Amino acid sequence: MSLLPELRYPTVTEIVASAGALAARHPGLCALRQIGVSRAGRPLHLLSVGRARRAVLVVAGAHANEPTGGSTLLTVAERVVHGRQLRSGISWHFLLCADPDGASLHVTPAPRSLLDYHLGFFRPAGPEQPEWSPAVLPPDRLPPETRALTGVIDELRPYLQVTLHGTDLGGSWVQLTKEIPGLAEPFAKSAAELHIPVETGASDAAGWPATGPGVHVMPAAGASLAYPSLPADDARHSTWYHVHRYGGLTAVVEVPMWASDLVDDPAPHPAPAAAMRRLAGRLQRDTLQVERVLSDASPRLEGVDGPLLRAARWALELVPGLAADWTYTPPAGHTMAYVGSVDAFARRLPLRAAAMLLRVLQETDDRAAPRLERLVATWSEAFADRFRARWVPLENQVEHQARTVVAAALHARDRSA
Repeated sequence: MSLLPELRYPTVTEIVASAGALAARHPGLCALRQIGVSRAGRPLHLLSVGRARRAVLVVAGAHANEPTGGSTLLTVAERVVHGRQLRSGISWHFLLCADPDGASLHVTPAPRSLLDYHLGFFRPAGPEQPEWSPAVLPPDRLPPETRALTGVIDELRPYLQVTLHGTDLGGSWVQLTKEIPGLAEPFAKSAAELHIPVETGASDAAGWPATGPGVHVMPAAGASLAYPSLPADDARHSTWYHVHRYGGLTAVVEVPMWASDLVDDPAPHPAPAAAMRRLAGRLQRDTLQVERVLSDASPRLEGVDGPLLRAARWALELVPGLAADWTYTPPAGHTMAYVGSVDAFARRLPLRAAAMLLRVLQETDDRAAPRLERLVATWSEAFADRFRARWVPLENQVEHQARTVVAAALHARDRSA
């Protein structure tokens, strides 16, 4: 029996129902329980399979706009239930959705195009993201989703946490807080078999050491940051590092919805510094267009507040520092893949801000909405055309992410034995 709805991403309600059905069919092996509530009172659920002391924790839904993880989590859970060897000395625990409030606001379960995806787009501001809030907030202001996640880590003390992420357009890559020897080979093999490019120069891992194509290990404390303007976004302050107090590590598995071979090109770029300056200039120009719409609409939005508007403003606030980093800091990478990844980042940030602001303006029937809608449509089309975007079938997204989760668990088990 498949746990996956066909041809679309499941809702949180469907994920919880599927997990509950799995637990009901295997009551001696599985348990589903509530471990907390969101800021809006939505329940946070944990599915556990097995009772071994050595634990793997798999987290889905940390970013609302990265929907593949819910399907992947259900697939891995089913394989663990039916695969005795996967439970040999290991218990598996699945946080079904780390941010159900965010999931309720990202409303494109079956995107047909990048425009369709962005018309329903939502990604919270950094302080409201459960995994990232410790990087920007003091401990007494952490949201309940973060406290629930760290509480589960404290309870389980997993040797491995796997958090399931994704990208709208690009390739697949893995970020590790500690090295997992042997992971690069099965990761690369899976990506090749499923025709998913490996993002060899991921801007999210700029300047990090790699143990193989697309498998990046986060640098030790004290290492310089590729983007100095974003010290608060240092991953070493996120929940990914909470497992380190118990000797564990975190693997972040990214998979694309739309693929582009431009991010899988290891050839040297002929002039990376000049390219970065051009991308910084375009980022500033695009952002200015969104800021002008926001400035025009702000008097009419007085008294309006909400996660969409906060997230749009937060994204825009990141731009000046990033543009300066790309202009004045030596490039962290020198390949075509790295410059391509930064190009995607430079398109993505103002597009996301515009998309979320558009939803706010549409909800208030603001006169600036049509202007912004044209901008979102133009940018979405240009993004897809520039990167020759091709849809990755949902089953391939899920299969690659699931294989990588299992490979990480088995290789990390051997590492920590």
